[in-house]
This record gives sequence, C-alpha cells and structure tokens, in this order.
Amino acid sequence: MLQTLRNAWKIPELRKKFLFTILLLVVFRFGSVIPVPWIDTTALKAWMNQGGNGTTLFDLLDTFSGGAFSQATIFAMSISPYINSSIIMQLLCVAIPALERMSKEGEEGRKKITAITRILTVVLAAVQAYGLYVTLYNKGAIMTVSGISPTVVMITIILSFTAGTAFLMWLGEQITGRGIGNGISMIIFAGIVSSVPSMLRSAWVNFGNAQQWYMLVFLAIFAIASIVFVILINQGERRIPVQYAKRVVGRKMYGGQNSNIPIKVAMAGVMPIIFAMSILSFPGTLVQLFASNDPNSWLVKVTTFITDGWIYPTLYFLLIVGFTYFYTSISFNPIEVSNNIKTNNGMIPGLRPGKPTTDYISKVLSRITFIGSICLAIIAVLPIVITMITGTQIAALSLTGTSLLIVVGVALETVKEVESQMLMRHYKGFLE
Repeated sequence: MLQTLRNAWKIPELRKKFLFTILLLVVFRFGSVIPVPWIDTTALKAWMNQGGNGTTLFDLLDTFSGGAFSQATIFAMSISPYINSSIIMQLLCVAIPALERMSKEGEEGRKKITAITRILTVVLAAVQAYGLYVTLYNKGAIMTVSGISPTVVMITIILSFTAGTAFLMWLGEQITGRGIGNGISMIIFAGIVSSVPSMLRSAWVNFGNAQQWYMLVFLAIFAIASIVFVILINQGERRIPVQYAKRVVGRKMYGGQNSNIPIKVAMAGVMPIIFAMSILSFPGTLVQLFASNDPNSWLVKVTTFITDGWIYPTLYFLLIVGFTYFYTSISFNPIEVSNNIKTNNGMIPGLRPGKPTTDYISKVLSRITFIGSICLAIIAVLPIVITMITGTQIAALSLTGTSLLIVVGVALETVKEVESQMLMRHYKGFLE
C-alpha cells in the first residue's frame, strides 16, 4: 500500500489530486472547530455524558463527525443526513418501479437520482437541525441573548447546522470528482481518524496511570489483529465461474471467454452494524431527549434491561446477522444476475440457464452472507465484550468495530482507485 502511494505521488496528475483531497479534508477539519453561536457546549457535553459509553445515537454521530457534535460546530451533524438520504433512495429504487427504471437509464438516470438525493439531503438536514435545536433548548444548552429575538436565534442555529451539512455534501462531491477516493467516505474517514488521539488518551488515563501496562499491550495487539481480520473480511470473496458461448456476427466471433461472478463476504459493508446500533441506542436516546431520570419510568426500565449485562451484546449480535441478510437481499438480486447471464449466452458449468442457475446463486449467496454476518457481528461485539470483561469504560470503545470497518474499507478502496488510475495512465502512455 505504501509503495503504491509512493509511486502515485511521483505522477504529477495524481499528486495534484492528492493535494486537492488533503486541502479539502483540512477545510473539513477547520469547519469542525467553528462553533455555532449561542450554544452552551458545557451543558451539551454534560447532557451527552448522561447516556455515555457509546450507547446512544449522539455518541455515534459524535464519532463520525470527529467530535464536532459535542463541540456544537457547524459540521455537528456531519454527513449523516446525506447517508440517510442515500439509504432512503436506495430502498425506494427497489420499492418504486419508476425510480427503479430511472436508476437503470444510464448516466442521465443517475444524474436525476443524484439530484433527488441532494434535495432530500437538505430537507432531512433541516428537519434534523430543528430537532437538534429543540433538544438543545429543552436541555438548557441554548443561551439567552439580550436584545435578540429567540426566533432569530432558532433560525440562525438551524440554518448553521443545515448549511454545514450541505457544504459537506458539496465538499464530498468535489473530492469524488477532482480528488482521490469517494468524497463522502473520505469525510467520514477523516472524522473517525481525528478521534483516535482522544481514544488513545482515554486508554492511557484508564490503564497507563493505573500502571496496568499489560492492558495497553493487549489493546495494541487487539487493534492490530482486528485490522488484519477486517482486511481479510473486506478482501474475501467467492467467485462463481461463468462460461460464455461463442457467437459469429458477420465475419467476427464474439464470446467464448471464461469469467466469474464475485460475491464478497462483506457485501453489506458497515450498514448492518449502523442499523443494529441505531435500533439498540434508540431507547437510550429517548431517555436523554425526555430526561427520564425516574428509575420507575418504563423508558428507563427498557433502557436498563437492554444495556444490562450480556443482553446488549447478544441482541447486537443477532440484529447484525439479521440486517446483513436484509441488506444483502436488497442489494444483490440472484434472479437479475441469472437473467443477465442467460441474455449474454452464458452459463455456470454444470447448470442450465434459468431457475437452476438462480437457485445455485441464491444458495451460494446465503452461505456467504451467513459467514459475512457472523464476521461482522464478531467485529462489532468483541470490543463491547472486552469492555465488560476488563470492567473499564474506554470512550467510544463500543464503536471501534464500526470505525475499523469504515477506516480499513475506505483505505482499501482508495488504494484500489489509485492503482486503477496508475494502470490507466500507463495504458494511455503506451497508446500514445
């Protein structure tokens, strides 16, 4: 990986893309420390610490934004409205035939889907910003300013949060078009990486000051082993061989080559973990929103039951497995793949085109999805189990699995894109 990046840096065109990407990520980090006016960050942090330990949606949002949420900056909502908008559009493209046809119209269809996604992002950002304002107001985190109308304060805060998300969406598109890698993924990557120093400082406070050096060594070994495991999962795939029949069109012969259908082990990526975490953190989030400190409250009882002992990691594990199957089923259609093979005069060796091919692909997909779901669940649950066994609370340790999947996945995709651009440049040089 380092050799690839070193070779890419020597190419002027790629070097400009690297510098452009780094510059925009620096802009992102600068925006992450620009505060939104009239918000009491001390009250905000005190409120967030009531849920704590990565068990609420706000902890997840704070991790993805690189600490911008807890500091109430203009990028506090990060790119989460865009992610939600993309997920909604992806689900709607499966459920609504008109959107499905639009998504298959090539470049023009993708442009229309992208435009709708942008509009939906701004709408979701405005709604989320209003909800965040109401929450902060109820928690006493909104300052009272003499001489300024509360309505003006509300509009300013909502517009600041919404504009920050819209600017991040534009920033991500610029990185995708003129830089290196997927812009949205790079922004999330930068936010997570920027929170690493605080996690290391938390580990030092918990173990270093207590002279528990063996725990620091264990955590270092665990981090390295987790990275290796995540890389293996991301790179793992099952290749189904496909043979295409020869066709003679005029005086030319087409087809006759052997190919394969790659089915990735971690096809669903990090989405099942995010879905599972969102559901499990919902009760704790409601407790924070509605300030349910009464131990006899049903909301507090439900939250306590979920987060108590081994119930939380068990439910977390099962939900990740379930959502992996769900997300894979909507992103990979064996019937469509089978029809494409049949249309192109192809076949899987030993199987007839049509239903036998569809059944075989579905069977392979089910087995691979099972393995992938178990691996994803282990990656996500293991840090929580370590926290329970050691009896110490390390900040955002329960988000380590999700963070590792995102960071490693983005790094591998970026390196692949750099390699493909270098290969394309060599081909151009050869043709010229």
